[in-house]
Amino acid sequence: MNDIDNNPRLEAETMRKVTWRIIPFLIVCYLMALIDRGNIGMAALQMNGDLGLTKKVFGFAGSLFFIAYFFFEVPSNLALQKYGARKWIARIMIIWGLVSACTAFVQGQNSLFFMRFLLGAAEAGFFPGVVLYLTYWFPAAYRARIVATFMVAVPMGSFIGSPISALLLQTDGMFGMRGWHWLFILEGLPTVLLGIVCLFFLTDRPEQAKWLSDEQRNWLSTRIEKERSEKKTAARVSVWKLFRTKEVLGMALVCSAASAAGSVLNVWQPQLLKSFGLTVMQTGLVNSIPYVIASVLMILWGRHSDKKGERRWHTAIPLLLVAGGMLFTSATSALIPTVVLLSCVLVGAYSFKGPFWALSSTWIAPSAAAAGLAAINATSNLIGGGLMVNVYGWIKEETGSYALALMPIAGLAVASVLILLSLSSDASQAARKAAAKATA
Repeated sequence: MNDIDNNPRLEAETMRKVTWRIIPFLIVCYLMALIDRGNIGMAALQMNGDLGLTKKVFGFAGSLFFIAYFFFEVPSNLALQKYGARKWIARIMIIWGLVSACTAFVQGQNSLFFMRFLLGAAEAGFFPGVVLYLTYWFPAAYRARIVATFMVAVPMGSFIGSPISALLLQTDGMFGMRGWHWLFILEGLPTVLLGIVCLFFLTDRPEQAKWLSDEQRNWLSTRIEKERSEKKTAARVSVWKLFRTKEVLGMALVCSAASAAGSVLNVWQPQLLKSFGLTVMQTGLVNSIPYVIASVLMILWGRHSDKKGERRWHTAIPLLLVAGGMLFTSATSALIPTVVLLSCVLVGAYSFKGPFWALSSTWIAPSAAAAGLAAINATSNLIGGGLMVNVYGWIKEETGSYALALMPIAGLAVASVLILLSLSSDASQAARKAAAKATA
């Protein structure tokens, strides 16, 4: 067994094969999730007028996804553990693909509300489920880089989805249907097909992987099981009890600023850009620019954080970039400066993710890590998506200004930096006390 453990060649070959087998496919799946989640932003360019939706109504419809996601995320993840990742991820994708496609047939605000809530319930658990699934296949030393690679799908979803959605809107009138009808149908059905492929392509555990050699399968199963056995058995921790700790509550608030920036722009940015007089196709292309910039810089920023071994300022600086981008957007009425500033906001929102989750995991006790990180993620989505997407719509309808509607997110980002620095200071003091006590 020791010879297997200390075999760099076997380890490199095994992890290379596992990575190329699993990660590209899961990235494609996540891309479809993000496209199906965010395509309402492009669809709104036609749909809002057809259905007579006000800004407030559209904002509420957009937020219902995140509200449903909050309530169903933990139960979905528990079901994945019970039924297996292959079947449960397939179930999630097939249902959310069907729901997304059926959104084409909504007739008014109430049916849209229902479908957006149903979409959030259907997709809930996909991201944390995949992260859990990756722990079955990748030893601890590989997980940070693997999760970071997987999360590049977040900005890439909008980068790829915006031009595709804009093209689909050009099918307006085909077979008597509007472009936004075809957008939902033709972006939802591929997800259903991918869900079916999951049943045949994914493997639940390394010991079941026939696509690995016996030697590779034995090495990986042994390594994963050894790491699992070395961990102390974690006691069950109530999520409500966790929220009485300042670390979990504070970090949930910190994360909500980045979540709000990403969620609000995902839903509202196409309409903001369209207000500059762009065509639908131009809107889709310009909307993709900030996301491709964010895709590149989030990787570089995460690598820089790992290289320096520094998390606090690598988390705080992106939040300051979000705040600055939001604030200065209100000072310009020209397209190019607006795109530059929106790019800054999204670079901050996505570059924040890697250092933040690395930092959070060090501030929560190992016995509470799984529940604590899930609580942070769910709460930040509820505040950032469920609340702030609504707030944006309310302010836009009352003032008529897209820029002013961004100001609450700027304020939330500034507050998040202050909370982060306070928590970081407390953690540093606790570490110094523990070190002094250990040397006494």
